[in-house]
Amino acid sequence: MADHTHALSFGVAASDYDRFRPRYPEAAVRWALGGLRAGQVVDLAAGTGILTRAVLALGHQVVPVEPDPGMRAQLAVSTPGTTALAGTAEALPLPDSAADAVLVGTAYHWFDREPAHAEIARVLRGGGTFAPLWNIRDDRVDWVAELGRIAHFGDNSASLAGNDHPDFGSAFDPIERREFRHHSTLTPDELRGVVRTRSYWLTATTDDQRRVERELTELLNTHPALAGRDTIELPYRTLVLRARRR
Repeated sequence: MADHTHALSFGVAASDYDRFRPRYPEAAVRWALGGLRAGQVVDLAAGTGILTRAVLALGHQVVPVEPDPGMRAQLAVSTPGTTALAGTAEALPLPDSAADAVLVGTAYHWFDREPAHAEIARVLRGGGTFAPLWNIRDDRVDWVAELGRIAHFGDNSASLAGNDHPDFGSAFDPIERREFRHHSTLTPDELRGVVRTRSYWLTATTDDQRRVERELTELLNTHPALAGRDTIELPYRTLVLRARRR
């Protein structure tokens, strides 16, 4: 069962979330859509619309679905002309066979998988594509690994994006996987902003937040790759899982 307390913690920082969270590479979004042209796409757990905007830029119609009212409000501000529907992966506010594709940006690991898979299959047309995407910090870089330790980035998205599930259920073909590398260019203050949009920070005590701030400042001031830098390149791997609706 997904931890919905943490999943719904982001709305209080929706504006910062939209500002600081990484974007998705165009190549990754195109691959996730599986060659779809001018289709009807559901952005499930759409947050503030970061993935919605990437799909809109490719010429598709997008229906964002998001449970958190704070995130929906920010999506309306950040994505003019688009209104997110209130709903969850386990209870989608959409009719049967309504979508050519369902995408999920860095949120599938919050889902209760079995009912979510059934709902996603219900709203997809035959042959439609379901594709979760994750922006995962590349902690093979030593300072990125240390950043993760300091800020408790120990979420399970990276492991859940891997090989711990064999399929999306009987309604879907086998999963295809693809990885895309990119980076976000940030100032030190913007890197602090990234940390403050994480669920650990948003639910932490004041003492824990102060500890994170103190250790992050030390990292920024002492690590050879960071000290004295006006901008920092935070490396990401964007992992995409893709399967067709049977």
